[in-house]
Amino acid sequence: MAPQSGQDHQSKSPRGSGRKYGLIGRTLAHSFSPGYFGDFFAREGIDASYLPYELASIEELPSLLAREPDLCGLNVTLPYKREVLRYVDVPSPDVEALQATNVLRIRRSATGQTQVYGYNTDVEGFRRSLFTWLGGQRPRALVFGSGGAASAVLRALSLLGLEGQQVSRHPRQGMIAYEELRGGLAKECRLWINATPVGLCPGELLPLPYEALSDQHLCYDLIYNPSPTAFLQEAQQRGARIKDGLEMLYIQADEAWKIWKL
Repeated sequence: MAPQSGQDHQSKSPRGSGRKYGLIGRTLAHSFSPGYFGDFFAREGIDASYLPYELASIEELPSLLAREPDLCGLNVTLPYKREVLRYVDVPSPDVEALQATNVLRIRRSATGQTQVYGYNTDVEGFRRSLFTWLGGQRPRALVFGSGGAASAVLRALSLLGLEGQQVSRHPRQGMIAYEELRGGLAKECRLWINATPVGLCPGELLPLPYEALSDQHLCYDLIYNPSPTAFLQEAQQRGARIKDGLEMLYIQADEAWKIWKL
């Protein structure tokens, strides 16, 4: 599935046609997925549509599935990647390990029973996009965040044989607080990864020692819209190489479609 554009626009598939796919989350105006899949379905002649479904709470998911009998698959975004697990009947090994899912495959029996399969494509999306970008470098990483996205990033780093230190405002075992970055650690860890939603609102900035950055650092933000985020702008001003999460989203979209076709 070749991407046409990273710009946001509405799905071109008619609402009532064929199979339905979509995205659940709390605020979805920024998402590229409806336009991406709408273009793909139109280009490939697939009788399907892709729609955003904003949910005020994850408890609205069962009613969504009940009123949309043609819904075959969903992407899951903030803040429901962990909360949605209570509605997953069959989790993949990655989902069980990470306790987070971003892709649901929905199957209905002849008697109308619904079974929900959960998958995590965040790991593969991040792993592939990071591997190419690093170009053989093996830096230690700082991973900012403690949600499902951060767990996927740490899993991907492990698969690549890279060491990652998780940083959180509310650190648990194995994590450190942002205040502990003052000193040598921020300089020694040359790969900084934002896996938090901080930056979705323009100007939002993580509390980091940006003065530690240099042209030897690489800074990756999973946020793709807006881009560059304030985090990436700060990094770029100090000579660091930067990357946003758009390529990761393209890879995830490809992986989601492979799952839905099973």
